[in-house]
Amino acid sequence: MTGVNIGIQYLIILLLVPLVTVLAVNRKQQRTALAHFLKTRRAHISPGDVGLPPGVRRRTPGLRREEVAQLAEVGVTWYTWLEQGRDINVSEAVLTRIADALKLNRDERLHLLMLARSSFPMPPSPSSEPVSSVLQQLLDNQGINPTYLTGRRCDILAWNEAAAKVFGDFGSVPTEERNLIWLLFTNSEFRRRFVDWERYAQDLLAIFRAYSGRYMGDPWYVQFVTDLAEVNPEFEEWWQQHDVCSQFDQHRQITHPDVGGLSFEVITLYVNGDPDLRLCTYIGQSESDTIKKLHKLVATNFT
Repeated sequence: MTGVNIGIQYLIILLLVPLVTVLAVNRKQQRTALAHFLKTRRAHISPGDVGLPPGVRRRTPGLRREEVAQLAEVGVTWYTWLEQGRDINVSEAVLTRIADALKLNRDERLHLLMLARSSFPMPPSPSSEPVSSVLQQLLDNQGINPTYLTGRRCDILAWNEAAAKVFGDFGSVPTEERNLIWLLFTNSEFRRRFVDWERYAQDLLAIFRAYSGRYMGDPWYVQFVTDLAEVNPEFEEWWQQHDVCSQFDQHRQITHPDVGGLSFEVITLYVNGDPDLRLCTYIGQSESDTIKKLHKLVATNFT
């Protein structure tokens, strides 16, 4: 019996070692992301923003570490360790004071809390995100309103005919490239359709940053960011800014090669309460000729 128990214990150890290793790696990535986020937010705040004198001999923009520590009422050494990615425990009360010192908005505060937590779920399985026939029917029922469904990686999972007409045929794009972020930074035709492309790309990238923070242990995000940074310098520059947000400007202007300018209000909904599954619908503005143009594009009469 003793031999059996020892065998079971040995088996448990063999199963736990890979788990502990993964958690350690993920925790390191989390601390690194937290350190980078704090540095970028500190660089966005000037002394005048928080009632401090400008001082002299500032070599870098923004606040100094000791100024953030002073405002947050924490030790300078301790805060320095936090920005160095050291493995230290941080209470929610201290994080709140740091968030106040850095004047973080709601989305940035949530991101800070998420990165600083000491435990987090295991990385999700790489299984696909299937789209049910009911969801596809919901997309198709949107008629002339371009509608698509995205998953936790901003992959375009499904779309209706109007979306294919307005944005281009997603079905002709290889599955591994059928991603909103990838298309915006690598597909010139898709990029040209957005009048304010730069604003849209930065907003969407901030949402993608929030996604990646929730799935710190998913190696897909690391590889995706590495690959995209190699092919597009703008992505690399903006990614380093570490901006985060949960939603963006709901007004969008599109230039279509066949019908010209289109004006939309964008509605984004979570599907069945899942924050990773988003249904995005572009509603043509009634005061413009967008609706008429959409009817022409889709070539279907809707009432």
